[in-house]
Amino acid sequence: MEEDSKRRHLFISHHHNDDEAVSKLTKLCNDRGYDIRNSSIRAKPANAERLQRGLVKEEVIQRLLRMKISWATTVVVLIGKETHQRPWVNWEIKEAYEQGKRIVGVYERGGKEAALPSNLDRYGDSIVAWNSERIIAAIDGENNRFENSDGSERAVGSSNRTEC
Repeated sequence: MEEDSKRRHLFISHHHNDDEAVSKLTKLCNDRGYDIRNSSIRAKPANAERLQRGLVKEEVIQRLLRMKISWATTVVVLIGKETHQRPWVNWEIKEAYEQGKRIVGVYERGGKEAALPSNLDRYGDSIVAWNSERIIAAIDGENNRFENSDGSERAVGSSNRTEC
C-alpha cells in the first residue's frame, strides 16, 4: 500500500532536446522514494522528419497524445531554454487543461531566464524551480507557487487558473 501511495502518473511535456532532463527529473523524484510513471513520448528525429514530410498526420499524433495525457493525473512541463518555442508543448498544455489535469511547470536544473510557453502561463497551476520537495508538492497539489528559475516568487498573471 505504501508503494502505491508514492506512485505518480505523469505526462512530462518537453522539447525533445531535453530528453536527458526528463530522465533526471524522474530520477530526482524516484530518489525521494516516489514511483514516477511517465507516459510522455520521446521524439525521435526520424519521426519528426516523417511528420514534416506529411507521412504522419497531425491527427494521429494528437490522438496518441490525448490518450497519453488522459492516463496521467498531472502534466509536468519541463521548462528549458527552447520549450516556449515548441508548438506541440503548447498543444499538450491546452489539451491537459481541457481534460481538467493539474499542470505543473518545472524549470530545468540550472535553468536561467527560460521563457514560459504561453499556455503554461495561461493554464498552469504551479511553476517551480528544480527542487525535489517543491516539485513533489506541486505535483500533489500542495504547492501552488509560481516561481522563477532561481526559486524566488514570481508575479502571477491575471490569466492563471489559481486566481479564479
